[in-house]
Amino acid sequence: MTDDATPPAPRGLERVLQWRRMKIVLVPCALFGLLLAPGWQGSRAVLFARLLMIGLAGLLAFGLFERWPVRLPRMLARWALQVIAVAIAMPFAAFFAYSVTTMGLDPPWYIDKDRVAGFAMMTVLGLLIAPWMAMSALMRQRDEAVRSQAVSFERERSELERKALDARLRLLQSQVEPHFLFNTLANVRELVDSGSPQASTVLDSLIAYLRAAVPRLHEPSTTLGQELQLVRAYLELMHLRMPDRLQFTLQVDDAALPLECPPITLLTLVENAVRHGIDPSEEGGRIDVIGQLVGTRCRLQVRDTGVGQQSGVGGLGTGLSTLRERLQLVFGDDARLRLDPVQPHGVCADIEFPARPVAA
Repeated sequence: MTDDATPPAPRGLERVLQWRRMKIVLVPCALFGLLLAPGWQGSRAVLFARLLMIGLAGLLAFGLFERWPVRLPRMLARWALQVIAVAIAMPFAAFFAYSVTTMGLDPPWYIDKDRVAGFAMMTVLGLLIAPWMAMSALMRQRDEAVRSQAVSFERERSELERKALDARLRLLQSQVEPHFLFNTLANVRELVDSGSPQASTVLDSLIAYLRAAVPRLHEPSTTLGQELQLVRAYLELMHLRMPDRLQFTLQVDDAALPLECPPITLLTLVENAVRHGIDPSEEGGRIDVIGQLVGTRCRLQVRDTGVGQQSGVGGLGTGLSTLRERLQLVFGDDARLRLDPVQPHGVCADIEFPARPVAA
């Protein structure tokens, strides 16, 4: 949703008389009316009407000087001007309220001692209460402005963090891309140097593979099904290079295929199994790729029967260390990467992360 969908801020009289401000006037007027009613000798409706007119006059004075004049002398703060304006408005508002509510009566209210006493009481009450109410409204406005600014800063910070995360992911993918491509090209060079008749076939397979793989290396997210296509193409390519030393199987649940998977996650595990497990072994080995949807989590396993590893994850090189960081950036602490030995020899790479569809 864009900012265009945000309702426009109220202006002019609509802003001054908006409901949240009216409540600040209506509630005190009602309370003071209830307090004064038992000793009031005239009409209760007139009492409440006078209080309401005085309160609304203070509200109008408060709102008028909220933005006018646009520029003030440096020595005069706007909040002070608003409080002074509210205080000055009280006697005039009380005079207006009594004049309106006694219109047509004889004698005029300013000759009647009781009404003059009521006028004086309401004027003093307004002078005592209204400025404090204005100060309370100003404090509430300041708190709302601080909260709004904090929300704005938090939204901006989240957006900057997201952009930084995207930039970090692209940086890591740019590190993985040459790492993977150079390893694959090195395999083709070995065939060419040895004069293998399969070199041309392997090179054709590599070209077809790269046409499908390279565009996906720059995508922020892909599906597990797309990852599986790349893994199958890669393993078929490696099988052409060493047909007697590499066997493989792919077993992935259909329900897991549309789930989100960071680009070349599964491919990195498979490449690591070939490079560190199958390649160094004279007998070769087997690679089994397993993908399962377990509850709300996706679990990927790449198991090989190669030479195995003598050290933990820390000694696995650029590919897996970069993969671990990419998983951390995408899923936070909710992703796990673990390597376990396989008996009698080999390694099982195990990844778990939240099962979620690719974002639109």
